[in-house]
Amino acid sequence: MSRLRLVMRSTTVRLSALYIMLFALCAAFLVVYVTAMSERLLAQQVREALLQETSEVRGSYDRGGVNLLLRTMERRARQPGANLYVIASPTGEMLAGNVASVEPGVLDREGWTRMPFRYEPFTETGPPRPHVATANVFFLDNGLRVMIGRDLGEPGRFRGIVRRALMVALAIMGLGALIIWFGIGRNALRRIDRMSAASTKIIAGDLSQRLPVGVSGDEFDRLSESLNSMLERIEKLNEGLRQVSDNIAHDLKTPLTRLRNKAADALAEDRGEVRRAALEGIIAESDQLIRTFNALLMISRVEAGSIAAEMTSVDLSAISADSAELYEPVAEEAGLSLTTEIEPGLAVHGNRELIGQAIFNLLDNAIKYAAGSDGAAPIRVILSKQADGLHLSVADSGPGIPADKRKEVTKRFVRLDESRSKPGTGLGLSLVEAVMELHGGRLELSATHGEDAPQPGLTITMVFPFQTL
Repeated sequence: MSRLRLVMRSTTVRLSALYIMLFALCAAFLVVYVTAMSERLLAQQVREALLQETSEVRGSYDRGGVNLLLRTMERRARQPGANLYVIASPTGEMLAGNVASVEPGVLDREGWTRMPFRYEPFTETGPPRPHVATANVFFLDNGLRVMIGRDLGEPGRFRGIVRRALMVALAIMGLGALIIWFGIGRNALRRIDRMSAASTKIIAGDLSQRLPVGVSGDEFDRLSESLNSMLERIEKLNEGLRQVSDNIAHDLKTPLTRLRNKAADALAEDRGEVRRAALEGIIAESDQLIRTFNALLMISRVEAGSIAAEMTSVDLSAISADSAELYEPVAEEAGLSLTTEIEPGLAVHGNRELIGQAIFNLLDNAIKYAAGSDGAAPIRVILSKQADGLHLSVADSGPGIPADKRKEVTKRFVRLDESRSKPGTGLGLSLVEAVMELHGGRLELSATHGEDAPQPGLTITMVFPFQTL
């Protein structure tokens, strides 16, 4: 009973009940309409047949008088399914015909009878039953009255058959609708139960759970897909938060310890030169910590989408060229060359500052890890229009990243240089990936010269979707 109440409270079942009510009203109207039309059609056919019969009988009287009229009516009265034929005197007394008696007053008025009237036949087979007919009465010039009528039993039975057939069809359709209604309600309730079970596990903390998605593609499936996308996003953010917490505890503990030790050494040192050097070291460590926290703050803002409202149409070609020109002296100082292959006039819908910061991070990484390699192998900035979007690539000729580690380096604080011999925080590629997600694009990492090359290098490509404004 409780499950039935749940079914009755579901929106799907209520909508189905409303549809069934509308269907029942339409079906009832259809029954009344079809029955009325059937009765009207039968009445019209009876009237037309009696008019034709009246015309023929009157014609026989005109051609041969009363004798031919009597013979004609007698002959027609003997035919199977014959009409009703009566000849009466001017006083209304029945003189001839195939009817024993008619309702009083029927023969007193010329023309169509106003209402169906009762009559008695001469012979009747089966149990007695009331006989009802309609008729057309006309007066002859000698005062005789002629009635030609039609029994309404057969049309009435036909109307009853039509009405019963429609009612049976309505009952069958109503029963089928109720069965379908109940089946839909149960199916909807089962799907809701599965969604509720998954939601209970999610509330308990298991964010890996997903709502079930069927193959029908209905509103439940679309809702589940949307919620699953939301859960995937929440799980990713929580995982990022957990990693950040772990990495902050690991990566920031060392610089904070160094900062504390340098402050203690500076406090204990009497010589001004040594104290000054210690304070400069403290400032350098503090700047590095500030840069780290600024990068974390920027990544958080980008992932939260708080900068999405600042997006406009951005000339990606100009930003790429300006960034390469800015870093060209830095590359030359590191013994590298920086070349560009930028297709002009390419624009995206995005945030200029974030895109510029992402390009700076890629160029900084390329120069940092390609330093010391052959300067003849340049760092290249490539911007081109491809079938799936605008591809902005920064390719270097450094040691590269193994294929199985490329997904890891986009996580926060992850650095393949375990010795930390290279400067950096491990947040550069995390910010680039967050920027690409904000712009609806993606980040691709691949080898520049092939996986098996001595110096495979690394090519990082930012794929922007085509501008839609």
